[in-house]
Amino acid sequence: MVRIRSLLGAAVLALSALPPALAGAQEASPAVAAAPAPLAAQAAAPVTAPVAPVRPALWKVADADTTIWLFGTIHVLPQPVEWRQGPVATAFDAAQELVTEIPMDDAAPATDPIAGKSLRADGRTLRSALPAKDRDAYEAALRTLGMPPALFDANDAWYAALVLTLVPLTTAGYTIESGIDTQVQALARTRGMTHHALETAAYQIDLFDTLPEAAQQAYLREVVKALPTVRADIAAMVEAWKQGDAEHLAHLLNEDESAPEIYKVLLTDRNAAWANWLKARLDRPGVVFVAVGAGHLAGPQSVQQQLAARGIASTRVQ
Repeated sequence: MVRIRSLLGAAVLALSALPPALAGAQEASPAVAAAPAPLAAQAAAPVTAPVAPVRPALWKVADADTTIWLFGTIHVLPQPVEWRQGPVATAFDAAQELVTEIPMDDAAPATDPIAGKSLRADGRTLRSALPAKDRDAYEAALRTLGMPPALFDANDAWYAALVLTLVPLTTAGYTIESGIDTQVQALARTRGMTHHALETAAYQIDLFDTLPEAAQQAYLREVVKALPTVRADIAAMVEAWKQGDAEHLAHLLNEDESAPEIYKVLLTDRNAAWANWLKARLDRPGVVFVAVGAGHLAGPQSVQQQLAARGIASTRVQ
């Protein structure tokens, strides 16, 4: 289900760089009245109190003098959750180093890259580039959300797909601030932990922007198809994450997968690169807490499977 496996940096930047025309659409339709404000404005809003504790999955990778904990995150949530308890709390508190996908402060101010890279360069509008059947479904989706049909005409298909995924979630109260990545990084700062990021927000934007046009259109087609159930889909994934049910989470993420090129670029290739980094990190002593999107730690070609292919075992702890 690559249609809702958004990258963290791309998601943050998309929230911060929504087209100005969206403001008018928000006023015109209750369906998008709560569409996302820029990240800085979201950060200023009060955060709700954490809800009941959860039991997300945790894995251990270790050799004689190095321990690496693998912890899957959910990038956006409707409210904070108490993730730091049990074995997860023990692992986090013992770590001297935090590793994440991107540093959150790297994504927040960098709206220019997505504003420029999301623009079409072929002289055509997005709608004119879509096959007739896809165009009709896309325009119908925009109407349902109260958005003008021409809203993303100047943009690449990947950007329209990303924003259309995020808008229903933000109207349902999902925010980056409540997401696990933000919580983990904030706590690490208070503890003075060393922080290393595997990627940058700009790199993640490039992954989308360099997809062939056909792959981008396939991504948009999947998003449009999934819009009626996107909230339920995400809610099911969040519940599987809370229960530590990695197998069910993998099933939810991978069902109806029909865009193998996107899957390879956004998931498999990145997991392989991260596995290489983790293998090299084992050569240095220390305790490392790795917090990346839960989809990278579940299903075929997961980080754990990539490590196994390199002769490195991982053990499920929780």
